[in-house]
Order: sequence, then structure tokens, then C-alpha cells
Amino acid sequence: MNIPSLFFSLLLAFSSSALAFKVESQDVPSKAMAKTIPVSIVLPKAYEENPAVPLPVLYLLHGAGDNNSTWLNATSISSLADQFGIIIVSPSSDISWYFDSPEIPSSKYETFISTELVTYIDSHYRTRANRLFRALLGNSMGGHGALFLGIRHKDLFATAVSISGGVDFRPFPKNWNLDKLLGNEKDHPDRWNDLTVLNQAKKLKDGDLAISIDVGVYDFFVEGNRALHRELLDQKVAHDYTERPGYHGWPYWANAIPYQMLYISNRFKENEAKAPKAVSVN
Repeated sequence: MNIPSLFFSLLLAFSSSALAFKVESQDVPSKAMAKTIPVSIVLPKAYEENPAVPLPVLYLLHGAGDNNSTWLNATSISSLADQFGIIIVSPSSDISWYFDSPEIPSSKYETFISTELVTYIDSHYRTRANRLFRALLGNSMGGHGALFLGIRHKDLFATAVSISGGVDFRPFPKNWNLDKLLGNEKDHPDRWNDLTVLNQAKKLKDGDLAISIDVGVYDFFVEGNRALHRELLDQKVAHDYTERPGYHGWPYWANAIPYQMLYISNRFKENEAKAPKAVSVN
């Protein structure tokens, strides 16, 4: 190979390696809450490399006290978006638990994510606009949200992943704004029982939703996750369940996310056989 050819090859290799994910920030309007919601969107390199090909979407939910940027700053999620060719959408959701609060009219994050945000993303980005290619993943409060929204909106989402999820918040009535969102537990036991994932899961039938549950053995939410695992086993609902040594925090979540992104990617691949052939966007 002569020197000019070698230089061109090296330049081409460098240019290809320089292509990487792009992060956008959007303020997405919510009519339900009469405000705009900050949302981070990770567009993988495949989005630019293959401009005629729509991509699957992962809705990434944060925990209490975090925001739309936390997952991106604390983990390798953006690089994993590149690796698997998945658009990541992470909304800022306050301490909401991802349901529509019966006590606070301005907290309607179930409506926002399941109706307003999905519609916005599909209309503004090149997505596979089909439930088979939409997934939810969250940690802690967001783990509850991923399963809660997945169970209640099976027409929109085919996969839901919880990492260290607060899937039964009833043992924690004074924590994380729950009493403000739901009202006093003694006065409104129906709300506390109905809106927890552990009871929402009773609505599931096998095959409704691809589910993965991941929790540390020293996590304060571990017993609720074990109870959910038993409930799904009793109902004969297929799911993945993982416990590994770890606590409730970012070291555990950063370690778990590559495993769970692989799980989601594999579900998208499996769903190709069930879906209409993707139409190229010209």
C-alpha cells in the first residue's frame, strides 16, 4: 500500500470511529400538566449512519431525587445506545412514581409518558413506531414506573425492566412524597393497594409483556421484588429475575445496565419476526 492510500485508509478509519452517539435536550410540552418537561434523548451513531432506517426506543426512567440527565451522567447508557442501536429517551419526572396522582392535579406522569411523550418522540424522531420496539427501563422509583407503565399500557410497550425497583411501596408510607401523591394511607387504602406494581401485576397474563427484574440482595427493596417474583411465578408469567450482591445505589445500577440493555436488545431482535417489515424513511 502506498503512502497516500495508507493515509486515506487511516483517515477513513478515524472518521468512522469518531461517529458516536448524540445527546439532545428537549422541553416537551404536556397539556395534562400545563408545563414543559425536560427530556434527554440519546441518538446512537446508527441514527446518522443509516438515515433511512427507523430505530427502536427505550424510555429510561430515573429514581426519586434524580432527573433526565442522571442516568446519562452516572452510567455507560449512551455508549450502550451506540452498541445496540437504540434511541434512549429519559424524561425528568420529579418524585412522581410515574402514576397520575389523585391528590396533586399537576402530577400526571402516567399520562405524560404514555400519551404525550410517546406521541412527541414518534413524530419528531425516526422511530419504529410499534409497541414491539418500545421498551421501558428504570431504577428505584423508575423501576416501579417501568413495570407500572408497561403493565397498564401493553398496547404501547412490549418490554419492561426494573432495576432495584420500588415495586411495593406500601412498607414506606412516609417516604418519597408517597403520602402527598396518594393521600394518607389510612384514608385511601384503595389507592395504596391499587397503584403498587405488586398488585398491578395480577392483571398480567403470560406473553403480555417481556419482563426483567434485577435487584441487589442487600437492597431495602429486595423483599418487594421477591414477592413480585413469586406472584409472577404463581401466575405462570414468564420473566427474568436476577439477584446479585449489591446495595441500592449507582455502583449496582451501573453494573446492571449492560446486562439489561442486552436483554432489551434481544427482545427487539425477537420481535422482528412478529412485526411488519420496517419501511425505509426517504
